[in-house]
Amino acid sequence: MSTTYLTTDELSAKIKYDVRTIRERLKDSVLLEGTHYVRPFGGRKILFVWEAIERDMRLASADSPIGLPMANGTVLHG
Repeated sequence: MSTTYLTTDELSAKIKYDVRTIRERLKDSVLLEGTHYVRPFGGRKILFVWEAIERDMRLASADSPIGLPMANGTVLHG
């Protein structure tokens, strides 16, 4: 099985998120070191593992129910 490694810029172009959002909001909250990204040779550079990110994006979207947010904070499921 082949693994596709992406830089932050390449991942940004693929998932249509700003580079800054990936670095500040996604990395270490939903993108986990060792699963979604690696630091080759113990350095500072980060390479993202595309297959793991793609798999987990699909799982997260399949798990989230479709609903309409209501003003009182609840969700209407239809």
